[in-house]
Amino acid sequence: MDKSQQYDGNNMALFEEEMDTSPMVSSLLSTLANYSNLPTGSKEHEEAENNEEGSRPSKKPVKAPQLGTLMGVYLPCIQNIFGVILFLRMTWMVGIGGVFGSFIIVFMCCSTTMLTAISMSAIATNGVVPAGGSYYMISRSLGPEFGGAVGICFYLGTTFAGAMYILGCIEILLIYIVPQAAIFKIEGLEGPEAEAALLNNMRVYGTIVLSFMALVVFVGVKYVNKLALVFLACVILSILSVYAGVIKTAIDPPVFPVCLLGNRTLLSKGYDVCAKVIEIDNETVTTKLWRSFCDSEYLNATCDEYFNNNNVTEIQGIPGVTSGILAENLFGNYLEKGMILEKRGLASDVDPDSPTTNSNRYVLADITSFFTLLVGIYFPSVTGIMAGSNRSGDLRDAQKSIPIGTIAAISTTSTVYMSCVVLFGACIEGVVLRDKFGEGVSGNLVIGTLAWPSPWVIVFGSFFSTCGAGLQSLTGAPRLLQAISRDGIIPFLRIFGHGKANGEPTWALLLTASICEIGIIIASLDAVAPILSMFFLMCYMFVNLACALQTLLRTPNWRPRFKFYHWALSFLGMSLCLSLMFMCSWYYAIVAMGIATCIYKYIEFCGAEKEWGDGIRGISLSAARFALMRLEEGPPHTKNWRPQILVLVSMDAEQNIEQPRLLSLTNQLKAGKGLTIVGTCVQGTFLDNYTDAHKADQSLRKLMETEKVKGFTQVVISSNLRDGTSHLIQVGGLGGLKHNTVMVSWPRNWKQPECHQEFRNFIEVVRETTIASIALLVPKNISSYPSNGERFTEGHIDVWWVVHDGGMLMLLPFLLRQHKVWRKCKMRIFTVAQMDDNSIQMKKDLLTFLYHLRIDAVVEVVEMHDGDISAYTYEKTLIMEQRSQILKQMHLTKNEMEREIQSITDSSRGSIRRKNPSALRSQRSAEEGGGAAEKLEEEPGAVSNPKQVQLSHSKNVSTPTSPTSPTSPAAPAGGAVARPDNKGAEKEKSLLTATPEAGKDFFNMKPEWENLNQTDVRRMHTAMRLNEVITKKSKEAKLVLLNMPGPPKNRVGEENYMEFLEVLTEGLNRVLLVRGGGREVITIYS
Repeated sequence: MDKSQQYDGNNMALFEEEMDTSPMVSSLLSTLANYSNLPTGSKEHEEAENNEEGSRPSKKPVKAPQLGTLMGVYLPCIQNIFGVILFLRMTWMVGIGGVFGSFIIVFMCCSTTMLTAISMSAIATNGVVPAGGSYYMISRSLGPEFGGAVGICFYLGTTFAGAMYILGCIEILLIYIVPQAAIFKIEGLEGPEAEAALLNNMRVYGTIVLSFMALVVFVGVKYVNKLALVFLACVILSILSVYAGVIKTAIDPPVFPVCLLGNRTLLSKGYDVCAKVIEIDNETVTTKLWRSFCDSEYLNATCDEYFNNNNVTEIQGIPGVTSGILAENLFGNYLEKGMILEKRGLASDVDPDSPTTNSNRYVLADITSFFTLLVGIYFPSVTGIMAGSNRSGDLRDAQKSIPIGTIAAISTTSTVYMSCVVLFGACIEGVVLRDKFGEGVSGNLVIGTLAWPSPWVIVFGSFFSTCGAGLQSLTGAPRLLQAISRDGIIPFLRIFGHGKANGEPTWALLLTASICEIGIIIASLDAVAPILSMFFLMCYMFVNLACALQTLLRTPNWRPRFKFYHWALSFLGMSLCLSLMFMCSWYYAIVAMGIATCIYKYIEFCGAEKEWGDGIRGISLSAARFALMRLEEGPPHTKNWRPQILVLVSMDAEQNIEQPRLLSLTNQLKAGKGLTIVGTCVQGTFLDNYTDAHKADQSLRKLMETEKVKGFTQVVISSNLRDGTSHLIQVGGLGGLKHNTVMVSWPRNWKQPECHQEFRNFIEVVRETTIASIALLVPKNISSYPSNGERFTEGHIDVWWVVHDGGMLMLLPFLLRQHKVWRKCKMRIFTVAQMDDNSIQMKKDLLTFLYHLRIDAVVEVVEMHDGDISAYTYEKTLIMEQRSQILKQMHLTKNEMEREIQSITDSSRGSIRRKNPSALRSQRSAEEGGGAAEKLEEEPGAVSNPKQVQLSHSKNVSTPTSPTSPTSPAAPAGGAVARPDNKGAEKEKSLLTATPEAGKDFFNMKPEWENLNQTDVRRMHTAMRLNEVITKKSKEAKLVLLNMPGPPKNRVGEENYMEFLEVLTEGLNRVLLVRGGGREVITIYS
């Protein structure tokens, strides 16, 4: 079908070329409207049916999810929030912490979950949330690292919650329903033995129940889902029975007597009648209680001193809501382990010196209690707020239902919890509240004593609700692990992404059951509760962080439908979570954070690369922008200077890098932790060569990854390589974060006629870096440099400090020696002394300078005496000039032809003057004022000035240097800049002092030598002499660093410049030629 017909005649003809990549709006809208976020992670009611159908070949079309706010969010949240703690520990918490303290704990925990729910609602309504709940929200908001860390925390929290529910279920079974079912009999045991027997029972039964529950979940989730409503009904019925009981206490308080001896609570199984003696047929008979405290049943028996001194009283366990007991229960009564439960405000005659005897007859505190312990034990009873968002795949309108349902559920449960705290304190006697296992009220569940019509309503209601909650934890946790595994961000968890044919996560269920077993082996509900508090608090903290970050960063995509959020609320929620973590248990908090940090780092280093448009990336962008703006404020101080390197590499026809070792060297220099940009140029036009440029960019990135170079790539497309390289030098970097150093490889085959342009490009790079005040590093013989895997066990890095260039020569070896490759190498610094230098003083000055720089190095001053210019030097210069003439003839353009004629004229005029020795001496003396010369551009009309002729390749006259940076012979040879040193005593000296012998030589020359440019001859002489000295001292060095002479400013003699450098470095294996950027890069000050 023709495109123009397909897109409605001619209406869209303008866009028909792009229809493949850019679809029409109408088709896009239809696909978006039909999107149904069916469950993928946490699969609930309808999904169980889908799983069954998964095995059938002909699948019926899946019905769209239809759950509303009530069934889809509100009730699941209610069911998950109300749990075992409300029934088993709430009364005890009120008794220990007091109404006031407990109310603060409940208020803090409920505020935390409410603030988290507000943040969660904002995230959940910012776009479509597929099933996967909190893990999905955090990973897509904060990135895979945080998402993975929090996902695992949430998974561990849910798994330990399963263990806690199972332990609660066993506690109800063994203590309140069938105590005789205990395998390890508690009857007759006391203290630690009884405690150990109870824990062992919990472990055995807990493991059995866990195995059974895991089997149910394995067989089919649909059974769990079908029972969900039954379990929910149990919870609601139990809570209603408590409220009914409270109302009944106001009218007719139930009879639950508690027996006290003095003010101490007695075990109900230790007496039959709450009296010491009773009258039967006018005869006084001792009771079971008497026999517990006395050595015989007779009235004259020897009894416990406390028993003798105190009376037995019977009080009402539940005096009722109108009794005014609330005032007594208002404040806390924290107990040490083993302390006897005592009633406040009741007289007790006790001898402070006598030890407590018969303590096993009283109700004792089983653990040492304190405020923060109560926080840790209570917090799991407010978790479960994610139940609605976990079911987002089943909701008809998730963006509307999740905020309303979750916030309504938290409001309901918070109201219930807060009212329960007040009502328990107002209805129940303090000693009964503090009696954790109801040992003083005939072994009844304390909250059950309050319930109406019968305690059994609560006992069975709480038993079934804990079973249901345990099953749901074992259903939800494996699916969460499966969702994380399938995302592939944690490589070692990938196996848990697999499951049965219908998608059931079998392996994940196995792991969940194993972790759950750890909680069951701990066996104490009070010890397991703080563990899962940590993991949930960590998860909630990150939900708040995600919302706060998105709000503050003002990400364009952050447009939640839920408007009642604010970053300050999210930060408050986050602070509360963090505070509660450390309040519950600081050591558990540190362990939980350690686990999260390890997972974060693991994902960062080994995890799959995921780009989810997360908030952390937004932070990076904002921080980067802020930092770049700060860098713009001014150039860095010398102390902060570090090499920000632009590495210029060349590519072959296949877009592969020709000098990979350049990146190895860059990595070895990165102890400075500066910026690295690897740049290259592709020849052609942007339209034609974009794919080549992209390929080159991929090639650079791949090599950077291999060489572990952290930095950026930059590929420029230009009509010629010369301009491309120039563009890279000019525009590399961004704002204040620009390169201050360029690294470029030495052109290997520059003498070959076909590589003529290559070395011209190289010299242009040298010129451009000089003008831009950028440092330049030129590694020669780069292929012989060590790779990152090599290690030098010994050897030297030799620095030939000829001219002071800002200290680059000192800094580079220091940075190299931070790397493993060069760590064992020693540093040696050589400097060159002239005839009139005091070499001993120079050495002292240099040692002092290095001491102040805190650099360890061996120092040597090499004396270079002026000698005759040898015949070999003349021959070498002659060959060099002949070759450059041939090269010129091959490559002359019209402009170059004109320049060449001018140059030949200048040389012939110069040679006439050179035949007059007196003229030579006057020129020499004129040059002496210049010291180590940098050159002046030769003007064609200024030939009459002998000084300008003499310095034909110079740039500008340098100023004298300090004793610590002696003027170098190489400076005239290549014009390396000798910079002023403010402190140094000024010296003036020429490179080559004219001697009578040198003068005589000009009369004994071969005829072909006479026309040679004497400046070139002297430069060649310097290069050869310096090379001779360097080769002698540094032949065996692992690396030689050397000042790089500057290029000729005019275009004449570029080949000669290359030849000088070639002669200067001849016979050396690894040479790094260094040119400073015109600023100090190393300082003696702290």
